[in-house]
Amino acid sequence: MPLILVIHVLAAVIWVGGMFFAHQILRPAVQALDPAVRLPLWSRTFARFFPWVWSAVILLPATGYFMMGRWFGFAHAPLFVNLMQGIGIVMILIYLHVFFAPYAQLRRALAAQDLPAAGRAISQIRVLVGTNTLLGLLTIAIAVGGSR
Repeated sequence: MPLILVIHVLAAVIWVGGMFFAHQILRPAVQALDPAVRLPLWSRTFARFFPWVWSAVILLPATGYFMMGRWFGFAHAPLFVNLMQGIGIVMILIYLHVFFAPYAQLRRALAAQDLPAAGRAISQIRVLVGTNTLLGLLTIAIAVGGSR
């Protein structure tokens, strides 16, 4: 069971930490760059980060439901576990939207060299990643507070 918990926590750290870094550190640092440089940089960054997020999107529910069933039973999970589950589902849905809508639009716009459209896609991604970052931090706080 400790290995399952380690995998679960590492997946959360990679996903939430990556979003925090991108939104709070990288975004302000590259904002002054010319759009012709900044937008492809974001596309390349996402192309490297999103496979890790896909891993997290698979591992977090798999390990979470395994632990939930093993430790509490699905019918008797405490409130903090149900809150993590609910927020996690919302986060996954937001990520799926980011990946299949604005990120796909970003890639298409860059392929067509349409920088204004790429900029609009990045703006959507920024808002959604910011939302998911806050939800991820809230989930971590719930996990730490609820498990005591």
